[in-house]
Amino acid sequence: MTTRRAASAALFVFALLPALAAGKTLRYASQLDPQTADPHAANLLATARLVQQVYDPLVWRDKNWKPIPWLAVSWTQTSPTVWRFKLREGVKFHDGTPFTADDIVFSVERTLAPTSQMRTAIQGVESAKKIDAFTVDLILKEPNPALLHHLTNFRIMSKAWCVKNRVEKPQDYKNKEETYTVRNANGTGPFVLKEWTPDVRVRLEQNKDWWGHKEKHFESNITEVVMLPINSSATRLAALLSGEVDLVIDPPTQDVARLKSNPQLSVLAAREMRVQYLTFDMKRDELLYGSEKQKNPWKDLRVRQAVAHAIDADAIKTKVMRGMSNPNGSVITDLIAGYDPAGDKRLPYDRERAKKLLADAGYAKGFDVTLDCGNNQPASDICQAVSAMLTQVGIRTRPNIIIQSSFFPKIEKYDTSFYLLSWGGGVTSDALYTLNALLHTVGTKGEGDFNMGRYSSPEMDKLIDRVKGENDPVKRNAAIRDALVLANRELPVVPIHQPVIPWVMRKNVSAWYSPVNTVYFYRARID
Repeated sequence: MTTRRAASAALFVFALLPALAAGKTLRYASQLDPQTADPHAANLLATARLVQQVYDPLVWRDKNWKPIPWLAVSWTQTSPTVWRFKLREGVKFHDGTPFTADDIVFSVERTLAPTSQMRTAIQGVESAKKIDAFTVDLILKEPNPALLHHLTNFRIMSKAWCVKNRVEKPQDYKNKEETYTVRNANGTGPFVLKEWTPDVRVRLEQNKDWWGHKEKHFESNITEVVMLPINSSATRLAALLSGEVDLVIDPPTQDVARLKSNPQLSVLAAREMRVQYLTFDMKRDELLYGSEKQKNPWKDLRVRQAVAHAIDADAIKTKVMRGMSNPNGSVITDLIAGYDPAGDKRLPYDRERAKKLLADAGYAKGFDVTLDCGNNQPASDICQAVSAMLTQVGIRTRPNIIIQSSFFPKIEKYDTSFYLLSWGGGVTSDALYTLNALLHTVGTKGEGDFNMGRYSSPEMDKLIDRVKGENDPVKRNAAIRDALVLANRELPVVPIHQPVIPWVMRKNVSAWYSPVNTVYFYRARID
């Protein structure tokens, strides 16, 4: 897009903004629109960036990313499998309904429902029991030493509001169900969802009755937030440079150096607790989207090793990420509890070795396959680069770049042979969250919720189950290490890198940089 066209597009975006209300309005732009406002329906970053402004958890994080009281003011363990939480009194939902233990019991039941993607947020919990109006027990099927970390991602809904609007169960996101919670919300959080026009804007207003004001959690002077989904990178930056947008969360990596030199802007950048990786369909006996119909090449370890040898992660870092990534070989980063370098070994880039492994596996002439990817940046550029690298060794790869709203439902229905995705383990900052979601055999209670390649290993399941219930930190970390080493050896996924994420904003804007690439508006200011 030319500079003139980008500027014109930016003016069009500005025309969509509502008249600024009295107070401070933050105009925030991202390439992605939230997929749903249902806090239990979709475990996706763009959705979390919205629902975490509106819905509060029982336990949250300080600026050192340590768990702190939130809707729960204190907790104790009455037994290894029972946690008792004392709830904050005087809290109200945005519609004025009082918050009580009934809402916790209801939210647990809703989060455990079959259509929920957030079961990992209450890992190990099988039920909740009301003790009195402001005391609740969470009952676990097995001990979970990392429960508090998981609960930071457990968002609380109003039972009365859900019953009134017939949304007692989460939206079935993968089948694109439309329910009242898709575009409406009613939490206890610092901002109220006032308007959502899909693909145009989301408008939030400060919750002046938020309990966090009295507790000094609200550090912001922002009274309104307008979240703008602007898919075009050039248009997002033109709007920022012209002053029509205050903050862009995902500037193109190739523009970061130029943006840093602009005296009107400031850039924050740090490593995210996220890993970009490739996953294979390990379940079918053929390639659903590929040339091999007699057998599935991905089931042969040598073929998966060939993929790993064919990926030049350093070239991706230099040419695609412009230095803003750290190549790695583990499904978790060194910022996650349980990380062990023994499980972070990359196979070296070696095209000749990749070709030999393919030949040894019976694919000397290679084969064709489709690689499914989302259309967000930089993932779509990584997809193109990976496809070219694999084609060079004989795995003739066709990149299939799909809009985000269709990409996730497609792979969640296992309608894929090969896909590129990233996973943010920083939500809990504990290895169990990633291991259970990506590497455990698919189950009915959150196991393998994002294992869309349907990898299944009894040895891996046994290790992950040991991690779930082991209270001895040394033994638990040993089980995590063994699981990471096994993943390195079996390669059900091929990690590429950990991204370094830049935010760019006007000089008068300040925001706390979170390790999960989310702007928490109650910790942002306009001066």
